[in-house]
Amino acid sequence: MKLRIQNGHVIDPASARDEVIDVWIDSSDVIGLGRRPSGFTPSRTIDASGMLVCPGFIDIGARLREPGFEHKGTIASELRAAAIGGFTTVCCMPDTDPVIDTPAVVELIHQRARDVRGAQVLCIGALTRRLEGQVLAEMNALKSIGCVAVSNASLAVTDTAVMANALSYAATLGLTVLLQSEDYWLARHGVMHEGAHGTRLGLAGIPSAAETIGLARDLALVENSGARAHFRTLSTTQAAALMRAARRRGLPISCDVGLMHLSFDDSAISNFDPTHHVRPPLRSARDRAGLIRALARGQIDAVTAHHEPHDADAKATPFAASDPGISGFDTFVPQLMTLTRDNRLSLRRAIEACTAAPANILGLDRGTIARGKPADLIIIDPQREWLLDATSMASAGKNNPLLGDRLRGRVVTTIVGGRVVHELAN
Repeated sequence: MKLRIQNGHVIDPASARDEVIDVWIDSSDVIGLGRRPSGFTPSRTIDASGMLVCPGFIDIGARLREPGFEHKGTIASELRAAAIGGFTTVCCMPDTDPVIDTPAVVELIHQRARDVRGAQVLCIGALTRRLEGQVLAEMNALKSIGCVAVSNASLAVTDTAVMANALSYAATLGLTVLLQSEDYWLARHGVMHEGAHGTRLGLAGIPSAAETIGLARDLALVENSGARAHFRTLSTTQAAALMRAARRRGLPISCDVGLMHLSFDDSAISNFDPTHHVRPPLRSARDRAGLIRALARGQIDAVTAHHEPHDADAKATPFAASDPGISGFDTFVPQLMTLTRDNRLSLRRAIEACTAAPANILGLDRGTIARGKPADLIIIDPQREWLLDATSMASAGKNNPLLGDRLRGRVVTTIVGGRVVHELAN
């Protein structure tokens, strides 16, 4: 399709562009910004006056649930939800059933995603077979079939020797390893942050030390192996400090934070609401503020939706018995906009953390609006108000703590590879 997006406020941190300017798209690529390219006649013009135009968001590590957990969500439902939420590229975590530890599972996911009118999907392969933390997965085969990274998802590799070998093997292949660091023995019985709120509620706690001890071990192994490592969903200020110190030593590392950890703290669990049950847990108000500061300063690289849709039964239980996870695609933009309106995060930095930063982490040729680059972009109406309810929520999982709230800020158009895959009616 030949498209013109006119009068939009284009913010593209990768090219340092921040101005009202037209964007011209031919087929799957951006062919120009500003003046109309010579000889080009658009077949459609989209008026973006008063709106933001930015690269499509890239999510590092979402649960699409399929294959194996279709009662919670499907590739089709979650890639559509991703596009509606502003994501044009989504990386699928390997904890499916079967696990993404063979090329056949990668091919299955790609095949089922091919005809979906939504975000593009990239696979993250398993670090160990069946994610059991005992035998290394065939990482070379996974890389050859297109996996952009490897990970053991949120399942602990308790055997330090196995983790050391896995990092060394990934380093020889030039594969990025995604780690969610947590000391298994400290965290295994906990369900929320260990602090005053957890004590008052009588819920078993997960101490901050579980994250810092796990992170310290993994950083030491990364330094020894030379592997490229990305640390997922930091939840404590202590973890952010450890990352800063490791960067100063020159380690090839990066990290992200879940948007829910920037939006809520453990005080939100005052009524035992299981929709706030997430892993790692929502931490203290001090941790939340510290994570926002670290993100604003670039000490945390990226923001993720940490998307984990669940069926109703998984949350229709007491807090401690519920499955952890929040369905985060649908509310990503209004939550991000809230942080920028509070002046805790600049709009440019917020967009960078969702676009250029994850693209750089995974070595992807996307995350920018520039001539010759893929036409993956979104148009946001930052003032549009809307009600989040079961009808307006696209994800199959309705496990979002904002359900029933009025929100401000919404994606009105999503373009993936030059094709309009989502368009909100006026």
